[in-house]
Amino acid sequence: MNNMAEESCSDPSDLRSQDVDYSYVPELSDELESLILARFPRSEHWKLYLLNKHFSDLLKSGELNKIRKEIGFKESSIFMSPSGQNCWWACDGLFKSCRKLPELPSLDICFINGDKESVCAGSHLIVSGRETFGSVVWRFELEIGKWFKGPSMIDPRCLFASATCGTFAFVAGGIGMDTRVSNSAEKYNPETKSWELLPRMHQKRKLCSGCFMDNKFYVIGGRDEHNNQLTCGEAYDKDNNTWEWIPDMLKDDSTVTQPAAAAAAMLLQSPPLVAVVNNQLYCLETSCNEVRVYMKSSKTWKNLGKVPVRADLHEGWGVAFKSLGNELLVIGFSSSVSSGGNGSGMTIYTCSPRPESDDLKWRRVEGCEDRLNFFLLNCSVMVA
Repeated sequence: MNNMAEESCSDPSDLRSQDVDYSYVPELSDELESLILARFPRSEHWKLYLLNKHFSDLLKSGELNKIRKEIGFKESSIFMSPSGQNCWWACDGLFKSCRKLPELPSLDICFINGDKESVCAGSHLIVSGRETFGSVVWRFELEIGKWFKGPSMIDPRCLFASATCGTFAFVAGGIGMDTRVSNSAEKYNPETKSWELLPRMHQKRKLCSGCFMDNKFYVIGGRDEHNNQLTCGEAYDKDNNTWEWIPDMLKDDSTVTQPAAAAAAMLLQSPPLVAVVNNQLYCLETSCNEVRVYMKSSKTWKNLGKVPVRADLHEGWGVAFKSLGNELLVIGFSSSVSSGGNGSGMTIYTCSPRPESDDLKWRRVEGCEDRLNFFLLNCSVMVA
């Protein structure tokens, strides 16, 4: 049998082309094509841009994003801005793909070198900061892959609380342009590219944190207009358009029980590092590098153990503590010198937390660490 096969192929003149005729395969309809491409990973969209003008225009039209919303198809993306690089990196939810975003167009030296804050709304990354002549907001539209200036907040601010709920972003508190501590709040709508004023909070506060839990926008901790640390929280009920006062929400958290003299001698602490996973609130206590969970029934905090990064090095600044789907995400300087990985010692870990457990199982994530410096200026998670 083998000899016969060898003989039949011995004469090159007998060889015929093995190309297959695909002419009988019908073309995909535009609707079916869009349904398929809507499921294409966002981290790979840059390949579609390069494929041809048709796919590039389809991505820019926003049609795929609309389909993703209709079918409930969502992916997580992590946006990070390391110190010393003046750029943003975008990673997929598994940190398998990491790409550098187009350079943010601002040439203002105050904005480039100043503090910035970020939050995601739908497929928009919102970055706020200060330019020479006042506050400014830049937005990166993921579908188009470009930066745009504005719109500015109605009440421009810095050092405020922020959180994402679906396609909306919420901000509250902070320091206004007149340097006064604010209690105002706003909501950003990426569909209309506009801000909407919300009712004012009960308490003026700066250096506070925000999160979404129980379908409410929570604003936690911070400092008042006299620079006193706050243990209270507030929750905005978007259905009733009202704020609920929550006394002593951080009462058991040692980050707000420092004596005044000791607090004055310390570096300015970061806002509380909080994240919500499976509708449960977690906090990274920076002075001892421990994760705590808020027990809603007793309104107390339970210690779940150490994190594998040094959140205490800069009083919580430079560390990311975020929710990533059903997991907690922490990025920071490694607590173990031997596990540094890259030269900066920055590491990425995730875990699936359980409030009833006293032991968090952290998993080391590798892939994008070489893009990070020893200090993370900004980090935001987008689910779209």
